Amino acid sequence: MTRWEPDVLPGYWQQTIALGIDPDGEGDLFATLVRRGDGGTARRAVLALHGYTDYFFNTELADRFAERDFTFYALDLHKCGRSWRTGQTPHFTTDLASYDTELLRALDAIATDTGGAQVCVYGHSAGGLIASLFLDRVRQRGASTDVDGLVLNSPFFDLHGPAILRSAPTSAALAALARWRKLHVIRKPTEGGYGTSLHRDYAGEFDYDLEWKPLGGFPVTLGWINAVRRGQARLHRGLDVGVPNLILRSGHSVAEAPDPEAIQRGDAVLDVTQIARWAGCVGNHTTVAPIADAKHDVFLSLAQPRAAAYRELDRWLQRFLDTSYDHTDDDRPDGTISPPCTQTGQG
Repeated sequence: MTRWEPDVLPGYWQQTIALGIDPDGEGDLFATLVRRGDGGTARRAVLALHGYTDYFFNTELADRFAERDFTFYALDLHKCGRSWRTGQTPHFTTDLASYDTELLRALDAIATDTGGAQVCVYGHSAGGLIASLFLDRVRQRGASTDVDGLVLNSPFFDLHGPAILRSAPTSAALAALARWRKLHVIRKPTEGGYGTSLHRDYAGEFDYDLEWKPLGGFPVTLGWINAVRRGQARLHRGLDVGVPNLILRSGHSVAEAPDPEAIQRGDAVLDVTQIARWAGCVGNHTTVAPIADAKHDVFLSLAQPRAAAYRELDRWLQRFLDTSYDHTDDDRPDGTISPPCTQTGQG
């Protein structure tokens, strides 16, 4: 059994998941499973996935789940945060399905650690897309997991920007280029912007490692964005994650700006109307909760919208995970919506 070692966060523990050789040629791959506290047997657990240019550091989120009697785990995906190794391109992959192995290994470790707790998977931004695709693939294979809920925080369901970026010809050209120049950078890090509204050394209130989560983000490569577009196209055709799911997002988007005060009350990374458009493509039991004045990561928002996001999370956990509600039943409690997934193909 893999040993738990002290984590960089006080009171947290981690174990390394060895994944073998990187198919993209950047050495050995590792993922890192992080646990709040000493673990032990628990009725419920949560596994949190970060987004792009991100890793697990939000201990307030972990504390909130712990208050609800969840054992909290987070996974730094390969090449991300704790899992990055010298010589690797941060967050780089050419296939979002490449994360399936570490997700399954993490779920197995949680089952061993807790004695078989039921698990809620949580995913932010790109992590929300990865988690949704993963659970759909697991369901299609008829595999069994202990997952019984999914929480998505501003999931990366479509590309922000002009419509031409989301057209079928653009996607086809992107796929062709990515085969030959997968590490070519198409978006360089920006100065200031969203990161300055988060970190406590600037205009935010959170402390995290700026090497693992730089203010201006990591470069975006052709190979990575092509993997994302393929994943988004699959979502747009309709998934079924097989469990009740909550989608949290900001009530509106704002243009990214160098002045952090201009982006404190809105999503400066994604277009929230796109999240709303594709929300019905996750599964059949979806609750959507827009949070007024929330940032891209709703749980890194200012105090008032952050509190509102936690209230929505608490209500959903109470409804779907702390009761005997049968999510296979067609009768759904008030407040749950299942918008149809009527759009197909590229966004």
